[in-house]
Amino acid sequence: MSRQVVLKLYKDILKYGETLRFTNKKYFRYRIRTAFKTNKDLSDETAINFQLEVITMCIEA
Repeated sequence: MSRQVVLKLYKDILKYGETLRFTNKKYFRYRIRTAFKTNKDLSDETAINFQLEVITMCIEA
């Protein structure tokens, strides 16, 4: 997965967080930043795809 795709996903998720009405926006932004920083060094494609699935499920919930 390219860096540009991941950065676009990150920005899209942050923009999505601004549209949430009943969520603490600062906390949402903090959790997203923390998740991306924690996983920034992943190189295994399976692990990357798993983390993308996790973030997708969190957004849809």
